[in-house]
Amino acid sequence: MPRIALIIGAGPAGLTAAYELARRTDVTPIVLEATADIGGISKTVNHRGNRLDIGGHRFFSKSDRVMRWWQNILPLQGQPSWDDKLLNRAVPLSSTPGAPDPETEDRVLLARGRVSRILYGRKFYDYPLSLKPATVSNLGLARMARIAAGYTRARLAPIRPERSLEDFFVNRFGHELYATFFRDYTAKVWGVPCSQISPEWGGQRVKGLSVGKAVTDGLRGLLTRNRSLAQHGVETSLIRQFLYPKLGPGQMWEEVAGLVRSMGGEVRLHHEVLELRADDDDRVRTLVVRDSRTNETISITGDLVISTMPVRDLVGGLRADVPSEVRRVAGGLVYRDFVTVGLLLSRLLVCNRSRVPTPYNVIPDTWIYVQEPDVRLGRIQVFNNWSPYLVADPRTVWLGLEYFCTENDEFWNMPDTSIAASAADEMEKLGIISRSDILDSVVVRVPKTYPAYFGTYAQFEVVRHYLDRFPNLFLIGRNGMHRYNNQDHSMLSAMTAVDNLIAGRVSRDNIWATNTEDDYHEEG
Repeated sequence: MPRIALIIGAGPAGLTAAYELARRTDVTPIVLEATADIGGISKTVNHRGNRLDIGGHRFFSKSDRVMRWWQNILPLQGQPSWDDKLLNRAVPLSSTPGAPDPETEDRVLLARGRVSRILYGRKFYDYPLSLKPATVSNLGLARMARIAAGYTRARLAPIRPERSLEDFFVNRFGHELYATFFRDYTAKVWGVPCSQISPEWGGQRVKGLSVGKAVTDGLRGLLTRNRSLAQHGVETSLIRQFLYPKLGPGQMWEEVAGLVRSMGGEVRLHHEVLELRADDDDRVRTLVVRDSRTNETISITGDLVISTMPVRDLVGGLRADVPSEVRRVAGGLVYRDFVTVGLLLSRLLVCNRSRVPTPYNVIPDTWIYVQEPDVRLGRIQVFNNWSPYLVADPRTVWLGLEYFCTENDEFWNMPDTSIAASAADEMEKLGIISRSDILDSVVVRVPKTYPAYFGTYAQFEVVRHYLDRFPNLFLIGRNGMHRYNNQDHSMLSAMTAVDNLIAGRVSRDNIWATNTEDDYHEEG
């Protein structure tokens, strides 16, 4: 009889696993998604024709395998987008005959230029920081001298061992630069100071970035005009080009879900996994699932279980002889949650004073990190610059205002109207908008967006080693591994799991090794 894989979650990891199984094996994937949406936190929300990307998803990877995978699902544009044409902007284009024109076809990946900045002291700074005259002028000579002295001190006498994320940042940037541009923002994201967060977070997110690499990259950018999408050897934080689906990241995963179905697999929405039942031989064969549309509870059996659900929930729902220490550690895992306010405006008060031209004088940023301590706002996305096709009327400005919170805290539980009003007040306070220019707004809540590197995370190996004992249970993805993976890392964990199944490999070590080194399984 054909084997069945029960896959929990229809985000990038779960759908990648389903696609790889359907394409490469005789295993039939059944994807169970608790919500009504495809894509997990990589979904696209359509609000009256204006599309939101929750968190911002650059389609960039050092892995050739992932880059090819994306372009196999959605082909690279063969003609410029309308804003590329308007600005006479040179972008990488596909040389494949018949490559799609984004003006006439939706199934297309755009090549986009990345611009990110920091808002601090009501002034804009390049991200990563550069040594441009504007940076020196904004910071002042006295602070620049303290930054240089702090960086020199950190290089000559680094903190050993690194016991916290604060130690990690100070060792790479010096105390003054850390205190100026990292400390308050990171505490805003996580709700706790950097001194209480594991340094492993820095290894996951910042990797090899340092002052030296940022300066070197800045000089390279001045001397060359590299428009290649293959940016091997470039730190992820420094990339200048990335791919992006015309209609947002959810378009990629909706396309993948359709392909899974066309190959005989299933993707069931509104199916929340409540329990995982293990047999006496330590195999998880039965999932108890609730259909939120009918409130009906059913049992589904399979030969394999691939989970992207939060580890805390998985262990809480596991019906097996789970040691009390494993339940304690899993129950103590912490998550940070996310609220995005979509704000549609007729104009911005800040003008585009950069050398990067944009249509209708929209500022050029894909996103802006808000370091200001007097507002709760964490980050601003300018959706016009991710893809001009995310915006129903390109003469308007479509922003995503990002807030970090904890599910069911005071901010999370505020009415949508109050959250939107608070966001508008903060943007007006920052001098970016006038409330009179607001045309529309929407509030989107996303729980368990960020698995946290505090709580009981230091004892996570206890949970990992226990769950690895189940021979047919595979943990992949950001929440499935309780690891702050990028989208491509989550996909690689899924690909590696399928590789192991095909090869008959029992060890999970190569799955857990995904995103532990700078090249993370780079090919070529």
